[in-house]
Order: sequence, then C-alpha cells, then structure tokens
Amino acid sequence: MLFFSAPLRAQTSDSAPVGYSEQVPAPEPGKNALFLRGANWVENRFAFGPKTDFRKDAATGEVRVTGTSKVTPVTASGKDQEFTVRFEFVFRCTEQGYTYSVGSFRCITDPENPTASVPLDEYIAQLAQERSNSRTHNDRRVRAQATALASEISMSFRSYMNSMPVTDDSTVGLPGSDGQ
Repeated sequence: MLFFSAPLRAQTSDSAPVGYSEQVPAPEPGKNALFLRGANWVENRFAFGPKTDFRKDAATGEVRVTGTSKVTPVTASGKDQEFTVRFEFVFRCTEQGYTYSVGSFRCITDPENPTASVPLDEYIAQLAQERSNSRTHNDRRVRAQATALASEISMSFRSYMNSMPVTDDSTVGLPGSDGQ
C-alpha cells in the first residue's frame, strides 16, 4: 500500500493575518478574580512597551493595550533594518472563563513619521513584491518574526494566568464534608 502526503513547508506564504487568540474555560475563580489577574499582568508584567491606549473595564471584564516591538527585515546587501510594529492585546473574561488575543499588527515604515503606520499584512505584501525578495525572503522573515512575537506574548500571558493562586485554601488538609 502506498501513502502520499502533500509536502509541508516550515513557513508558508499564507495570507492569514498574523495573530493569536484563545478561549480558556476557567469557571473556578470567577469573573472578578480573572479580571484582576488579567489587568495585573497588563499593568505590571506586559514587557512590550512602550504601551499605549491601556483601557480596563471591570463591568465588561475587558482589558486592552497597544504594545510595541520590532521586526527586522534585511536590505538587498544583507544589513538588518529595524522597523517598529504595534499590536493590540485584548483580554475578556466572564464567569465561565476568558479569551485573549494578540493581533491588529501595524508597521511603522517611516521612522520620521511614527504616527503613520500600515497594516502588517500590507507591509508583508509590499516586501513580497520587492525585487530582492528572492534573496532576502523578507516577506517570510517578517511574518515569522511577528508570529513568534504573538506566540511569545500569548505564552507569557497564559503562563501567568495558569499560575493563579488558589482562591479558597481554607479547606486544604481538612476531611471531606461527608465525613471521610
């Protein structure tokens, strides 16, 4: 019997937007505890600054912030070029759990005008059209860097949320309520 599989590429020229989102069931701690924990991470542990547009709303259970990082394509001669990227981190919680996402990446292509930015996917498409892209692979390089950034942010946040302290340790070490 013969088996055939399609070849896989480590990096594809996928046109899907760069980002990450996850829905996490967490009914135990409750909305208030989840909200406080998520807001604490953004305020004290969010390492992707300068951060701007920080907003939190306990009534809706939402925390938002715009973070900053860098991507590094190379010139045709092989020299690194750093560009600033901005992205949005959004956290929402309910009594049943929470969702979070890293996305809405935008690239500042003109350092002289830091308020002007283009969506990262547009910037990647521009890189793909450059004549030197067959040598530099900047489109794949920048997409991989931004994807790794989204993954790093997500892992950091999820790790922090997973280390949430026990909310009620008053029953630790006590026999069960049925007398056993």
